[in-house]
Amino acid sequence: MRILRMIVFALFMTATAVAQDKSGEERKATEWVAELKLADVAKKEKVIQLITDHLSAVKEWHNSHPASTVPAGINPLTGQKLSELDRSIIADSAMPDSVHHNVMQGLGEVLTPEQVIFILDKYTIGKVDFTMKGYYAIVPDLTTEEAKTIRGYLEEAREMAIDYKNMKQISAIFEIYKTKSESYLNANGRNWRQLFKDYVNKVKAEKEKK
Repeated sequence: MRILRMIVFALFMTATAVAQDKSGEERKATEWVAELKLADVAKKEKVIQLITDHLSAVKEWHNSHPASTVPAGINPLTGQKLSELDRSIIADSAMPDSVHHNVMQGLGEVLTPEQVIFILDKYTIGKVDFTMKGYYAIVPDLTTEEAKTIRGYLEEAREMAIDYKNMKQISAIFEIYKTKSESYLNANGRNWRQLFKDYVNKVKAEKEKK
């Protein structure tokens, strides 16, 4: 009898822990969706559920597949040892594609393209627009075509990044596409290294004048 009570108690505590874990994801989803001001209650509840399920799946995969599940080794592109962050990204990138597909397809069926972008920006704390501002500051004469191409890369980064658990990982995903953007500028006749150096010197000079 005592063993039975212990089993029941353990099951209760597990169920409670799972509920508490999901409550954080549901609270976040509810806050994001509230900003959309959706008049349709059924639509609102569906979007909250889609985001909650996705956030929960990402969290559960991340927690059950720590960086330690990826053997220590080297990055074949650089020859450098894989960092803890590298290994965590590799582990999380193995999450089933269906997790990403389900949330993107679901959001697309219920929301407008602009509303979907709004939600993706919530996942990634507005990194697309923030990063674009940086490019405009560093490359003042950025052409319309260059801006379109770079924004396209950053939008790819945004959609990929929603499947990662924390901001370090999300920032690392954006770095991949920032590198692509800078390579694109170099291939387009720009000198990214010099542009960045000039920008840093400009900011430093402005600070010294104050």
